[in-house]
This record gives sequence, structure tokens and C-alpha cells, in this order.
Amino acid sequence: MPGDASILPMLPQGGGRPLNLAPAPHRSESGGQTETAVLTLEAVSLRIGSTALLADVSLSVMRGAPTIIMGPNGSGKTTLLKLAMGLIEPTSGAITPPPGTRRGFVFQRPVMLRRTAAENIAFARTASGSPTDPSAIARLLDLVGLAHVADRPARKLSGGEQQRLALARALAREPNILFLDEPTASLDPAATKLVEDVVTRVASSGVKIVMATHDIGQARRFAGEVVFLVKGSVVEHAAGSAFFEQPATEAARRFLVGDLIL
Repeated sequence: MPGDASILPMLPQGGGRPLNLAPAPHRSESGGQTETAVLTLEAVSLRIGSTALLADVSLSVMRGAPTIIMGPNGSGKTTLLKLAMGLIEPTSGAITPPPGTRRGFVFQRPVMLRRTAAENIAFARTASGSPTDPSAIARLLDLVGLAHVADRPARKLSGGEQQRLALARALAREPNILFLDEPTASLDPAATKLVEDVVTRVASSGVKIVMATHDIGQARRFAGEVVFLVKGSVVEHAAGSAFFEQPATEAARRFLVGDLIL
């Protein structure tokens, strides 16, 4: 990917106007504009032996505000994200991103390389075929608030700092869709806010965010839409406001008040 097409100049810097990195919307023959799917899943299933981890999942992930993946523990949230990223292959079904789509992923507990913070980002850029431009690395560190630890060993950083470095490392791949697997699950409130601030800026730049979270407050803050999973199946897919104010299923209603879903 050429350096001048980098995500970095497109992220809001110093109050600058963010540019949209998502694929251009499709225009109908009449000239009208329609929404664009940044990823489509068609009848996707994943089985291990006789156990179905995901069962016949079909959905279109649309450009725009973040898509939030919710559900009880073991419902398939992480599995869905890994399939969408291409880290694992489905047993059946198809996952189709538009041509030219670039995907990034941040794990709940990211693994830091035995290098400095800056060198972790440089490695990610090299691995994705982007030039290791020192100024680009510096801008990414600044974006996530880690410029002051550029030369510190990544494994010596705090949990919150490591998670923000993982975000910078994922952004070094210049994605236009970014998958986040419960990125603040093990962080305290202050560290959570710092991570959320970065996610907000990235989403505002036009990068599509798809995030799994068990934090209902966080989901309310971010959700343009919610995909709600139970036992590997999508039982509800709705706009965020509708899901939280008027959930359509009994399972969602019970989940939102903290009841067990059996």
C-alpha cells in the first residue's frame, strides 16, 4: 500500500476534517445513494466435531457507526470476529468483503513483541507491506497517547498502554474495517476511557468498527447497530437505539437486565 494512501493523514489531527476511508457508497441507476456493506456473511457456520460454535449466521455489516456484537459468555462473539477477519475458516457458508477491503484486529489480551513500542508498530507496517516511515510511526503513537513511551519495551507497559499500542499496531495495517474483541474487558475505568477515546477518533475517521463487548454502558455509547448472539445464532440484529430501548426478543430483554440466558 503506498504511503500517501495511509490511514495516518486521514485520522483527525489537530481538529482537521476527517476523511472517509470506507468504500465509496454504491449509486443506483437513478442516481440515488444506498448503503454499502463492508462485509457480508451468508449462512456461515463453524462446527468442531458435533458442536456448533456458530450456526447459519447471515448478516451484512454496513458502513457507518460501529457495529456492536453482544451476547452471553460462550455465545460466539469472538468466533464471529475471527471468522470475519479471516483468522479461521467457516465449516460452511461464505464471508465476502468488497474488493480492496483491508481488515485489522485487536485481541482482548494482545501479545506484545519483545521490542519497543515504536518497533512493534514498525513491524506491523512492514508485515502489511507499508513503508516503515518514522513520521508515520510517530503519528500513530501520538494518536493513541503513547509518544512518551516510544522507546520503552512494549512488554513493560501497563495493560491499558499495551491495549492502546495494540490499536496503533492494528491501524498500522491501514484498515478500513477494524475488529475489536472486548478491548477494555480487563481495564480499569481510566484506562477504559483512554481506549474508548482512541476508538471514537478512529470511527470518526471513517474506519468501520466492529466490536464485541459485554459492557452494556460501552455498547450504548458506541452502537450504531447491535448484533445479539445466543448459542452461536443471531437472535436479534437492530439499530442500537431500538435494541436498548425496545429489544424484540425475550433473550435480549433478559440479557439487558442481567438475567441468565439458558
